[in-house]
Amino acid sequence: MKKRAKSNESSLIRRIEQIAWRPTAVLPVSLGDDAAIWRPRTGYEAILSCDWFLEGTHFLATRHPAESVGWKCLARAISDVAAMGGVPRCFLLSLALPSTRTGAWLRGFLDGLAKASHALKCPIAGGDTTRRQEILINITVVGQCRRGSAVLRSGARPGDAIFVTGRLGEAEYGLQLLRSGKKKLSFRDRRLRKHLYPRPRLAIGGALAQNRLATAMMDLSDGLSSDLARLCAASGVGARIWAQQLPTVRMAEGHQKSFDAAELALHGGDDYELLFTVAKSNLARIPKSIGNLALTQIGVIAAQKKVLLVNGNKAVVELRNLGWDPFRS
Repeated sequence: MKKRAKSNESSLIRRIEQIAWRPTAVLPVSLGDDAAIWRPRTGYEAILSCDWFLEGTHFLATRHPAESVGWKCLARAISDVAAMGGVPRCFLLSLALPSTRTGAWLRGFLDGLAKASHALKCPIAGGDTTRRQEILINITVVGQCRRGSAVLRSGARPGDAIFVTGRLGEAEYGLQLLRSGKKKLSFRDRRLRKHLYPRPRLAIGGALAQNRLATAMMDLSDGLSSDLARLCAASGVGARIWAQQLPTVRMAEGHQKSFDAAELALHGGDDYELLFTVAKSNLARIPKSIGNLALTQIGVIAAQKKVLLVNGNKAVVELRNLGWDPFRS
């Protein structure tokens, strides 16, 4: 039997340092110092965001691959920067874990984190580590955008069109398949891809911001029914959503009776697609897709401060907020 290598905080920090980029003009001080120094470019302003990723709440250490946990904890934090039309520049990692997870699990986690760091061009700048019975991860991302160009949630106006990127409900579909346990799934299964390895929509968010096409924008992390309500509240407006226009998940044959695609699209979280609004005068400038990702109009902003769902038979009902809420009993 192989002996597990002894681990202490210093050795843990050295392992985390291995995923860091070398000091650059933006990050001139290496991880060995007391704090990081970040130099924003002239004419830009900073975007700051932090995000928890907790064992038992956001992932299951016994079910989710450690590599996907590493990837996802950074990708979902960077999605907040994408939602404002910004570019990520660096991140801080705060990590608490038990000693039993400092071997193979930690190697997988750091591998996934390193892959996300390089793919999303967001180097690590520092952080903190400690020991705890369960795994707690906190990511703080520093981003930037041109001064005055950040897209907020508060800019939607009555008559604006409501758009989403990609397909909604794919991540929740993958999670439910993973949890069902009816059939052993490969983590390479494409149906699990969005749940395990989400992609923040940086290019689209940046294009919408730079071309001043979006009046309001946010990412879909908790589900359309929850997040659209937040955007409307910030803007002081309401919305009408067309159920038949929702870009729903493409299900495997035989799953239509087990899963409701419309419910997944309305209430499923973790998609990290963009929800944005566009003024009527700019509608013609919105393409049907960017790259391989569709941009779909799903409704309109209304003056009445309610979020309404228009069904296929033209019946109108108030959309209940049934997305993710950690404090909902």
